[in-house]
Amino acid sequence: MIGERIYKVLLGPHISEKATIVAEGNGQYVFRVTGDATKPEIKKAIEALFEVKVESVRTLNHKGKTKRTVRGLGKRSDVKKAYVRLAEGQEIDFMVAE
Repeated sequence: MIGERIYKVLLGPHISEKATIVAEGNGQYVFRVTGDATKPEIKKAIEALFEVKVESVRTLNHKGKTKRTVRGLGKRSDVKKAYVRLAEGQEIDFMVAE
């Protein structure tokens, strides 16, 4: 994988109530990824950026809702999420120490 592509695959962590429950219970983390990202690319990107061992990757395409507004119809963005399971004893710390 080209070094530049690593930074374009991951868009950031997906923080939600469900993502927090999954992280605490199963050692999984949820990331927002680009729509054309593949599972091997996601695995390589996470292993390179966070220096952890990835056990498995599951992806989910979440289609944006169509919403009615005063000015007509609008559509929310489509999102692709990746559920990443780390090897036993591995963890990712998103807090930046200054």
